[in-house]
Amino acid sequence: MDLRAILMGLAFAAMWSSAFTSARVIVEYAPPLTALALRFAISGLIGVGLAFALGQTARLTRQQWLGVVIFGVCQNALYLGLNFVAMQTVAASLAAIIASTMPLLVALVGWVFLGQRTRPLGIAGLIAGVIGVALIMGARITGGVDIYGLVLCVIGVVSLTVATLAVMGASSGGNVLMIVGLQMLVGSAALTVPAIAWESWDVTWTWQLIVAFIYTTLVPGLAATLVWFLLVGRIGAVKASTFHFLNPFLGVAVAAVLLGERIGVLDVIGVIVIAGGILAVQISKQPQ
Repeated sequence: MDLRAILMGLAFAAMWSSAFTSARVIVEYAPPLTALALRFAISGLIGVGLAFALGQTARLTRQQWLGVVIFGVCQNALYLGLNFVAMQTVAASLAAIIASTMPLLVALVGWVFLGQRTRPLGIAGLIAGVIGVALIMGARITGGVDIYGLVLCVIGVVSLTVATLAVMGASSGGNVLMIVGLQMLVGSAALTVPAIAWESWDVTWTWQLIVAFIYTTLVPGLAATLVWFLLVGRIGAVKASTFHFLNPFLGVAVAAVLLGERIGVLDVIGVIVIAGGILAVQISKQPQ
């Protein structure tokens, strides 16, 4: 892994982790699905426009189109849609911790359902991840977390796992920026129907909402997704996923600093254990 890949991975982890805090601000002032559908429409149009300006085309392979649709529906519509709704009642730090378990779920699916061989270090990492999640969940449930929001976050991370397993098909063959823009438009289209059916246009316009929306649209929305696709294309999904071990730390830290969310001792221990489990799983996948 070269220096450029390391910098790309660190940038992705920082941008991805900050999205939960900005999303928490957005849903405080605007309907979640409507705001998210609008965000994806803007990000997608910007991405597609830039792609055309750079000479990229929308003539994708069948595998790329399949990846675009799966990634757009599973990550953008389901994962982020469920998280936006959940964060009306769930802390941003908890949503970030749950989402950061995605690499563990990817490894678990590969081991149980896809017949992938898992080394003892990887199994130990999976066990550590489960223990870390149990510590955090036990503390939060005892402290009165909203169970409905918690369930939505869990369903969302399962959808993110499916999207991650499909990312290789979407990132191969070039036209990366076009693919990023198209999968955002897919997410916007998928969210527009439930947004119109279930939500009303009830927005409290504040500078916090405007700043959070612009930041979420351009940084976690467009830039982070582009960096992720480029990183996967550069070093592969296995090595790229190693950087996810930073997400529990960064997600909790950003929420604590910007939103003032209270972090308990069990939260800290759980985050450390989960991060160690993610790192162990990813290291176990590297060639010996």
